[in-house]
Amino acid sequence: MSTEETPDTGDADLSDAELLEKTEAAAKRLRTAVAQAVVGQDAVVESMLVTLAARGHALLVGVPGLAKTLLVASLARALDLSFGRVQFTPDLLPADITGTDVLHEQHGSRTLRFMPGPIFHNLILADEINRTPPKTQAALLEAMQERKVTVGAATHPLPDPFQVFATRNPIEQEGTYPLPEAQLDRFLLEIHVDYPSEEEEREVAKRTTSGKAPQIEPVLRAADVRAIGKLVPRIPVTDEAVSLAVSLCRATRPTAGKVAREVKEYVRYGAGPRGSQALVLAAKARAALRGEAAADVDDVRAMLVPALRHRIVLSYRAEADGVRDVDVLEAAARSLR
Repeated sequence: MSTEETPDTGDADLSDAELLEKTEAAAKRLRTAVAQAVVGQDAVVESMLVTLAARGHALLVGVPGLAKTLLVASLARALDLSFGRVQFTPDLLPADITGTDVLHEQHGSRTLRFMPGPIFHNLILADEINRTPPKTQAALLEAMQERKVTVGAATHPLPDPFQVFATRNPIEQEGTYPLPEAQLDRFLLEIHVDYPSEEEEREVAKRTTSGKAPQIEPVLRAADVRAIGKLVPRIPVTDEAVSLAVSLCRATRPTAGKVAREVKEYVRYGAGPRGSQALVLAAKARAALRGEAAADVDDVRAMLVPALRHRIVLSYRAEADGVRDVDVLEAAARSLR
């Protein structure tokens, strides 16, 4: 379906049930469109769609060559949204992202005019965000939180929708600046991109060396994305699901009382209340994408790892013993059964 085939009118008159049905169909079309360019990575695409529907931001973590950049670019093309890419480097300045005031001269008079930076797009790819110093990271992350940019005395609103998909290479440590925990907390999900299967890797090798560029037709407009983003908070969630989300977050805190042994031994700081909020919102988005009328405990369990893994701080002992964040989260979940 192209953007011309999707009318601009009518969404405002649809009931939530009709919007839910439309959202489920849109999610199927988006998965098909992204698959034109990316082989496999179904779980990653699913988490990216959850982020999109929840109007959040996501951090994609994976070694080089796993199509992290291609995933984001393909999603932007399928959404017919304006797309901006920022390649983070050690010498990148905040103004290189947000924009700056420039002196404009016309007819003998001089005035300051704002020149927008690459952040003024609907979908932003922040490539290798950990390669730039904290001051520049903070400029992007402030925009993510406030959805506006202040330059000089003027505040400039960012486009709607505005969402950031950042990438991070977990291997290279030289010349990198790890994101502080307070800034990591602003990402709704941390999505890990793993190696493809052997069959998928053969298909990647064939497809990418054929000389044929994938053709991705837009399937949704910005208005559709906004409509989905407004629908998700209205999705009902069961009391059991909310209780589970809160209990899971509390089970990651080593000072919370009766918690799993792994949490006591390997966690310095557990997830805060924003983790509970992220779990519930992501569960609602997952339910909406599947056309479900309400989010339940299965949705919360499915979003546990991507919603909380970047909100817990492991100890040095965990690294020494080879204990991963996912191991701790699974132990926390088992302690509640």
